[in-house]
Amino acid sequence: PMEEMNLHLTGDIHAIGVANNLLAAAIDTRVFHELTQKDDALFDRLCPKKKDGTRAFVVSMSKRLKKLGITATDPDVLTPAEKTAFARLNIDREKISWRRVVDMNDRFLRKITVGQSDTEKGFTRETGFDITVASEIMAVLAMTTSMADMEERLGNMVVAPDDAGNPVTADDLGITGALAALMRDAIKPTLMQTLEGTPVLVHAGPFANIASGNSSIIADQIGRSMVGTGGFVLTEAGFGADIGLEKFMNLKCRSSGMKPHAAVIVATVRALKLHGGGPPVSPGKPLAHSYTNEDVALVQDGVSNLVRHIQNTKKFGVPVVVAMNMFPTDTAAEHAVIRAAALSAGADDCVLCTHHAEGGKGAVALGEAVVAACEKNEAAAGFTLLYPSECTIKDKIEKIAKELYRAGDVSYSEEAEAKMKLFTAQGFGHLPICMAKTQYSFSHDANLKGAPEGFTIPIGDLRCSAGAGFLVALVGAFPTIPGLPTRPAYYEIGIDPVTEQVMGLS
Repeated sequence: PMEEMNLHLTGDIHAIGVANNLLAAAIDTRVFHELTQKDDALFDRLCPKKKDGTRAFVVSMSKRLKKLGITATDPDVLTPAEKTAFARLNIDREKISWRRVVDMNDRFLRKITVGQSDTEKGFTRETGFDITVASEIMAVLAMTTSMADMEERLGNMVVAPDDAGNPVTADDLGITGALAALMRDAIKPTLMQTLEGTPVLVHAGPFANIASGNSSIIADQIGRSMVGTGGFVLTEAGFGADIGLEKFMNLKCRSSGMKPHAAVIVATVRALKLHGGGPPVSPGKPLAHSYTNEDVALVQDGVSNLVRHIQNTKKFGVPVVVAMNMFPTDTAAEHAVIRAAALSAGADDCVLCTHHAEGGKGAVALGEAVVAACEKNEAAAGFTLLYPSECTIKDKIEKIAKELYRAGDVSYSEEAEAKMKLFTAQGFGHLPICMAKTQYSFSHDANLKGAPEGFTIPIGDLRCSAGAGFLVALVGAFPTIPGLPTRPAYYEIGIDPVTEQVMGLS
């Protein structure tokens, strides 16, 4: 049921939000205590004496001690310098990168000031919220392979530099175990089924325009074990071949070692008409007649967008099957234009799909085409990544921008240049890139439809997601928490007082 699929389905997002915000609270609290306490008092509170007068380090402190090269197990034998180094993280509070999250489109939380209460003694700072699915913890969930791997990744998450420019991690704060405890159940995928009984694993939900954009590696691994030799696992990559598929290849496959045997690109007549110069489409407003009446020329003008997606996919050495999702207003002539363009661009097949109306029966031809493409590519021998890990950060960004987006150039803000220098110095230059950009265009401008070329991609900022295993490049001033429109969907939503069913979801 839609209301169960959409409203708090698995609890994963709640767990991620709580874990993320616990870490955010821990950062600000630690900074506050270091600013208001002397070394000895700080150390005494971190390692309090027991009733018998002895002290002990707890397990959660072990990574911090190892990082400092402290091998002693008795806190009392540390030198004054070691006690200070252990107790003081010296977080650069003006450069804290970890942000709070909320599972709500609330644009007024994009930039806030915290610490304004008198109890915080004037230690305010500017920060902001992201939407929960943009949290690095969501990406960690999607990229992890086991409980041990998840705990390692959570501990590696960088929250800020210290005053010397060194990365401060969740392990330094001693919070990793608590984060893992909150995520204990979230690591387990939810097993569901389609209306016709096909098993479906629902797990992780990082948006493809602002995060890694793919379901979890664990779900894929479980799926492969479920179907066995000769079976098929279909896994989703959000949006197009410039975003979700690119991240599937360069992030997910790079990390997991898995290789796809085929890729399905979904296309519709209406979407290609939009890319061919059709009138703007706005939620809640009726479609223009050009989308519901035959207009072969408009489709012909828009297929350049589909061709680009096919070309981008084939750059990774993966065969392509195009699925044409049929609307009742489509015509055979419009479908013929799409099929011809897809095959000419190198797709293995382009199949008409009516499963929305007919269920599995309407996707039999698509299934047969995918099987054929996979059988021809059984060893996935041609699979390749777009760039090697040893490339510089800038080289990786420009490889994506110029080869997949077809940008003519890439520009960098002063902040982005400084972050590239910092992350390289911190030892994160080898990490792959996760681009955060609009899903509505190959470019940074949502209004540039079709297959634009020669534009300049602006990189406004970078974020380090060391736990997830990548660096996030923000294209322009790309918001990481959406805002509500003038007429939000909540106008339509309510509960039937008799049946208690949720109404108005679509």
